[in-house]
Amino acid sequence: MSIRDWPAAERPRERLLSMGAQSLSDAELLAIFLRTGVSGKSAVDLARHLLSEFGSLRALLEADLDAFSSHLGLGPAKFSQLQAVLEMARRHLAESVRHASALENPQQVRTYLKSQLRHEPHEVFACLFLDSKHRVQAFEVLFHGTINTAYVHPRQVVKRALAHNSASLILCHNHPSGVSEPSRADIELTKRLMESLALVDVVVLDHVIVGEGEPLSLVERGLM
Repeated sequence: MSIRDWPAAERPRERLLSMGAQSLSDAELLAIFLRTGVSGKSAVDLARHLLSEFGSLRALLEADLDAFSSHLGLGPAKFSQLQAVLEMARRHLAESVRHASALENPQQVRTYLKSQLRHEPHEVFACLFLDSKHRVQAFEVLFHGTINTAYVHPRQVVKRALAHNSASLILCHNHPSGVSEPSRADIELTKRLMESLALVDVVVLDHVIVGEGEPLSLVERGLM
């Protein structure tokens, strides 16, 4: 049966309009993105099939072009559309963060940092540069590492902070393993960067580690 033949209250698009996107399941949200199904499968059936094959919505969203296109009902056109949607979401978060003090809405900042780094397959170290009122000036990825380590040079972090004329910054890196617990090396690096940046009057407000689930704050853990 086609989705068009379903009762209006059960159609994903109509439910989204009447109840909001948060009321829909992963399969229903994906079905709206797919728009149409394939022979023998409605868009919702296809969405459920794809989620089963990929294992999760996140795995589907983070698949590369080859992996994405190898599945039923998907291809380069859908991949391009999906990447555009994801990038718009990231830019929306970036714009929201820029319009407020990072200290007034730390949860929004962490959500933004997670959107930037969670999908990275290797360890990445980045900085969120802030002005004297803790407003976001820029987000920059400064170092790329291997699967479990990034080589971070304090000199380069100081150089970029001075280039932005930043008053403070938030350090951030991801753990591709998904475990966001800080290592001894993470804590030692944070202290080293704090000392180096203090020499040029730049304050390190936090170091956020992105893994699975909620990003971890070293400040909230009392580790800096």
